[in-house]
Amino acid sequence: MASNSTLLAFLCLVGLMVGASLAQLNPSFYAKSCPNLPKIVNGVVANALRTDARAGAKLIRFHFHDCFVNGCDASVLLENAPGIDSELDAPGNQGIQGLNIIDDIKSAVEKACPRTVSCADILTIASRESVVLAGGPSWIVPLGRRDSRTANKEGATNNLASPFEDLDGLKAKFSVFGLDSTDLVALSGAHTFGRSRCAFFSHRFANFNGTNRPDPTLDPAYREQLRRVCSSSETRANFDPTTPDKFDKNYYTNLQGLRGLLQSDQELFSTRGADTVAIVNRFAKSQDEFFKSFGRSMIKMGNISPLTGKKGEIRLNCRRVNSPPRADEGHDVM
Repeated sequence: MASNSTLLAFLCLVGLMVGASLAQLNPSFYAKSCPNLPKIVNGVVANALRTDARAGAKLIRFHFHDCFVNGCDASVLLENAPGIDSELDAPGNQGIQGLNIIDDIKSAVEKACPRTVSCADILTIASRESVVLAGGPSWIVPLGRRDSRTANKEGATNNLASPFEDLDGLKAKFSVFGLDSTDLVALSGAHTFGRSRCAFFSHRFANFNGTNRPDPTLDPAYREQLRRVCSSSETRANFDPTTPDKFDKNYYTNLQGLRGLLQSDQELFSTRGADTVAIVNRFAKSQDEFFKSFGRSMIKMGNISPLTGKKGEIRLNCRRVNSPPRADEGHDVM
């Protein structure tokens, strides 16, 4: 009972923090200081997509992996430095790509609005623009986040969902941040575009979980298709073999056909008696339902424990914290 009471108290605290965060963030935060911000971000993301069809998926992955560690504070972008043990070195961030795109966005934003827009807000806006440019929904983005001066590699190691995770594990990691089963299924729908390394799903081909058999929730024809793609563990396969660069509801119809790429994807549909099955079926039936829920869940996730007001800073370079200002300098980025 004591442990249950402690967990309940912690979840209530997280809920209060998310609610307070929402009150402090404002979609019009940059209306005067950087009125063209969404247009600037959209332009850079669109340009990146011309040479890299996976650019949008890379950006939204950064946003997810940022918010699940200490909240949405751009800590995931910090590279190793004195006092900084980078989250990029955590197991869940191995192979993560797209920092160069974030650098380009930050450079364009700094040129238009110097020392004004946080990297955390850039990640949030870039995620929305990535989805929109791939044919997905738009949503109102509350803004006003500031950037952390610290990273949390241990938190990244423990908090990020694993591709090998079962449904109970996924639910536990989401519920800590006030995200429910609908949020879990909706946000997992971001796997409707992008790719994953074979190392994250090739264990499903044979001797799955020590059974000496393939994963029974992986369609045999799809399994052989993936096996041919995976010439090495570093090879990447599309999450959606049909429309790999389009944001649509195919992720859910793939789950219904046992064509979820990752074990953690297929768990949403193939876990007997789970409440997530009905949600998958609902989204597979109606793209409009998926899009509405995805937007709501992205707002909810984006409001996890942001730094606001005087907390944190506005980084000038998203990969490193600002140098302490000299006595004769202003403090506009602190």
